[in-house]
Amino acid sequence: MSDKRIALVTGASRGIGAAVAKRLAADGYFVVVNYNGSAQRAQEVVTQIVAAGNDAVALQCDVSDFDACGELIARITADYGRLDVLVNNAGITRDGLLMRMSEADFDAVIDTNLKGAFHTIRHAGRQFLKQRSGRIINIASVSGLLGNAGQANYAASKAGVIGLTKSVARELASRQITVNAVAPGFIATDMVDAMTDSAKAAVTDHIPFGRIGEPEEVADVVAFLASDAARYVTGQIIAVDGGMSIGC
Repeated sequence: MSDKRIALVTGASRGIGAAVAKRLAADGYFVVVNYNGSAQRAQEVVTQIVAAGNDAVALQCDVSDFDACGELIARITADYGRLDVLVNNAGITRDGLLMRMSEADFDAVIDTNLKGAFHTIRHAGRQFLKQRSGRIINIASVSGLLGNAGQANYAASKAGVIGLTKSVARELASRQITVNAVAPGFIATDMVDAMTDSAKAAVTDHIPFGRIGEPEEVADVVAFLASDAARYVTGQIIAVDGGMSIGC
């Protein structure tokens, strides 16, 4: 394992995060599968990675907790000596119309989706600066590009992630650290699976490709941004949405 690069994927126990963890492991990374709530789901991802002949470990951390993120990064660098890739995927939703949305629901989404990304970048950044290398890949959303009725908190958090990505990219570029974001559209995750068939059909009507995307299609783009092939790519927001955000 000493010759492997180390990747941390937050919120990697299911959905897009799990797909990213599996893809990076297949690409030769030792993957830290971060989770907050379900140790069982995270361990299932690790088991699948190991069964495929690759390496991973599951570590718990609530990314909305600044100090806990510091402890997570410190543990990774102490145990493995370095950190090469940080994928900020952890996110939650608390959907509701603005006039009915509670302050607690707005704050919870901002604290995890936006501040969580800041927390991990803030702590991992020191290691990246010391190494004079690193890849930071933030998972934004098409909602952060277009807005979405009933998701003022979520859209605001993801728009914030986009601004954070561009700002940090400018700050860290001189040390050859790349910072990019991927903005998925409607992807076949638990959240989309919970939608009614009529709601899915209405969404699909607005996707030029005419279908909902797969988590692996997002993972493919993350893998590119983590690779040496993307060494001259920074500050970019890549939409993986079947064309939903064309023209925005």
